[in-house]
Amino acid sequence: MVMAPSGDIAMQQRDLIIVSVVLMLIIIIPVIFLTLFFAWKYRQSNKEATYEPEWHHSTRLELVIWSAPLAIIIALGAVTWISTHQLDPYRPLDRIAADKPLSADVKPLTVEVVALDWKWLFFYPEYGIATVNEMAAPVDRPINFKITASAVMNSFFIPALAGQIYAMPGMETKLHAVINHPGEFQGLSANYSGAGFSNMRFKFHGLNQADFDQWVQKAKSQGTALGRPEYLALAKPSERNPVQYFNAVDDGLYNAILNMCADPSKMCMSEMMHIDAKGGGGKESHENRERLIYDNRDGASAEVTPVKAEGDATHTMQHGDNSMQGMDMGNGSSSDSSTGSAQHQGH
Repeated sequence: MVMAPSGDIAMQQRDLIIVSVVLMLIIIIPVIFLTLFFAWKYRQSNKEATYEPEWHHSTRLELVIWSAPLAIIIALGAVTWISTHQLDPYRPLDRIAADKPLSADVKPLTVEVVALDWKWLFFYPEYGIATVNEMAAPVDRPINFKITASAVMNSFFIPALAGQIYAMPGMETKLHAVINHPGEFQGLSANYSGAGFSNMRFKFHGLNQADFDQWVQKAKSQGTALGRPEYLALAKPSERNPVQYFNAVDDGLYNAILNMCADPSKMCMSEMMHIDAKGGGGKESHENRERLIYDNRDGASAEVTPVKAEGDATHTMQHGDNSMQGMDMGNGSSSDSSTGSAQHQGH
């Protein structure tokens, strides 16, 4: 899919790979050829080869040796500079495809993405729905992704659509992309995030507008409500989750997840930053310690929730020793106040 994508951004990234490889081969191929040629021409048995043991310099050869790599470096530098700006994931699209400029009256589709352990949650605020491990978008309509994570750093990647971008707890990254051809494409996690990482995959459907409207109606008709209690249950580590639909989503749930306070007992990051901006909470701030422990992955005792997908055996495992302890954000069991403060500041 990386070399045969279906989205304009991914196509430009593929072209960048091809251009870079070709530019480097301009140097690599002659060097390999000349290495073999010199070994053959100046072999010991070739008495006709010129033997000059005192030779030490050739201006003509020096020009070739230095000018060719310099030209390649300049070309690669120019390509890198241009593509870095053109393919900035935060940069809104200005075209649908190479021959299709973006119309001013086209409204982008906003999709809010949350990386959970170990599944993907997608919010469609325009339609009031949410899905797990499945997403869809109309062909030739720009997509504005807002991406975050619940507990552990991850990476959102749909090879046919665009390059990967990180999903991090307490932070929001963005991606602008478009799908140009209908079809079913694979999305996945491209950053190791624990035991269920290898099955952290989802289906991305590129649909015409009529089929996309039907998909939205399907989510509304088959879905259930997604409030904070349902989200907190969903956020618990689990593997091989089947596709789920939600036809009603609590107002502000995505922002609460982003601010790490979907659990009402936790302090929102925005509140924490407001306190910091005012100079801190003083000696009384130790009372906030429990509200600043955000991790939902207790490495000592939590279990992976068993999920039975259709046609699949139930899969369970203990989180225990397989947890990524270096990435946990505190479980509040034995760390002192200074540790809790450090963990809080780090996130």
